[in-house]
Amino acid sequence: MPTKSVRRDPLLERIRDGVDAFVAATPARFAIAIFGSLVLVFTLLFSLPVSTTSGERAPFVDAFFTAVSVICVTGLSTVDMATYWSPLGHVFVFIGVQIGGVGVLTLASILGLVISRRLGLRQKLIAAGDSNPLRVRKGPVSEGQAVRLGETGNLLLTVAISVLVIEGAVALLIFPRMLLEGVPLLDALWESIYIAAMAFTNTGFLPTADGLAPYATDLWMMGSLMIAVVLGAIGFPVIYVLTRNLRRPRLWSLHVKVTLLTFGLLLLLGAVAYFVLEFENEDTMGGMDFGQRILQSLFISTMARSGGFATLDMAQLDGSSLLVTDMLMFIGGGSASTAGGIKVTTLAILFLAAFAEAKGRDEMEAYERRIPTDVLRLGVSVVLWGATLVAGACILLLLITDEPLDYVLFDVISAFATCGLSTGFTQGASDPAQYILAFTMFFGRIGTVTLAAALAASQTRQLFKRPEERPIVG
Repeated sequence: MPTKSVRRDPLLERIRDGVDAFVAATPARFAIAIFGSLVLVFTLLFSLPVSTTSGERAPFVDAFFTAVSVICVTGLSTVDMATYWSPLGHVFVFIGVQIGGVGVLTLASILGLVISRRLGLRQKLIAAGDSNPLRVRKGPVSEGQAVRLGETGNLLLTVAISVLVIEGAVALLIFPRMLLEGVPLLDALWESIYIAAMAFTNTGFLPTADGLAPYATDLWMMGSLMIAVVLGAIGFPVIYVLTRNLRRPRLWSLHVKVTLLTFGLLLLLGAVAYFVLEFENEDTMGGMDFGQRILQSLFISTMARSGGFATLDMAQLDGSSLLVTDMLMFIGGGSASTAGGIKVTTLAILFLAAFAEAKGRDEMEAYERRIPTDVLRLGVSVVLWGATLVAGACILLLLITDEPLDYVLFDVISAFATCGLSTGFTQGASDPAQYILAFTMFFGRIGTVTLAAALAASQTRQLFKRPEERPIVG
């Protein structure tokens, strides 16, 4: 008996082929389109009357800003997040930060892996490029990478499992502490899960009006949040390697070693800086005992990675501490993490290049490995694009507001680095200023990786060399 042939719609096939070609040719633009689409979807969700506690439709600027902050896992807000949004609105926030924290393309790859139980070459390239800009380029790619292409599937499983395990473990840690504080059982269950997600994704939203005030001096709660923020900020490739070779450092990749060393140094130096600079500031740590000063210094230094939680009023920090926080936020966390910023490995590469130049060496080296020059070019481009974005946003905001530069710069860098710490400038700013900050968040989240990926993808081979001439530098 002859079988019937299935007629396929030629229009649908052309659309599918066009999408596939667009994804394969320009994955960076595809990522931007996906991020933009998600922002629009969540803007509509936050615009629903059921999303607010008042039952009224949220103003567009508040819905749009919240959607960007959620998808970009920033933590800045134009409203009181705890009281303005309804329980359903907080559910939207929770879902949005999970999507934004994991990464849109990574999440899509995980879902594809779960459904089909396999990854094709194109899906592997997209997932690898989402976490490593050096992967997204035409032509052959060196396999001297932090995570090899063949390990992409295992990395995706690590991402999915680590999100569930780490957030679940942190929720279990803080749940009994909330019960001891007198929080009702069901409220404590929801709030512990919510806060654990906000900590691991480095977002910093809180579901209660009191925020962290009841736990501001509690080592258990503060320590749990710091652990979650650090695990989210070091990056999934680092977690992937540590889960397999925790006790065998000799098997760690160069990326893991550089990330952990730079991350640890910045965390420690930041804590020392806050301890010294805020020692006599009565508005912050001046009246605290020695142990609390150490705890608060470590907490601020950790949150400046991109965590966004705060127990002190950022506006009351000394000007020198604000500048230190600016620098820490701009650097951010590890690559392919839930944190923002230019990333700690980028800073390390720039210092390695400076050291190599000072020693008169032609190539950068670290841990007996040679680092190619294309990594340095990518690092320089990330820093320059980031600095340009921050400077441009600051200039625009200073033109339309009367706020001092240190407050404007602080919130702009917080937006760019998706950190979420604020001096209060964001919530009190005008609508145009809030739109500028929203776009700063958006391009800060997709810019340092996706824009760099676009630059790497556009690399071409030049078959000739022009005459050499050296301009004066320095």
